[in-house]
Amino acid sequence: MRTLCSSTLIGEFFVIGFAGLVAMKDPDLSMTTVWTVSGIAMFLCLLLCGLVTRPGGVALGWALQIALIASGFAVPTMFFLGAIFAALWWASVHYGRKVDEAKARFAAQAGSSSPDAA
Repeated sequence: MRTLCSSTLIGEFFVIGFAGLVAMKDPDLSMTTVWTVSGIAMFLCLLLCGLVTRPGGVALGWALQIALIASGFAVPTMFFLGAIFAALWWASVHYGRKVDEAKARFAAQAGSSSPDAA
């Protein structure tokens, strides 16, 4: 699960950075505000790469997805991109857990069939 979720978060890191560049062109937003919000979100993406397997890591990831969708109020394209990344996040968590379960099953079967186990 960690690999899939981290890949999604790294993709989001870049999308948030590019969205910050787009948001800078909005005359109603100050550059300080744009880069403070974008910087915090980008930092959270990197931080979550390491926390995704810890308790609450997936929930924080969902919070980031909601914030990314909500950023569409500043950069309308982010409604679409946020929804895409929320779907990718769901797939990463869902299929990542399935892969982890399959790996654990395989390891258990390999461990029980080894000659040392007898």
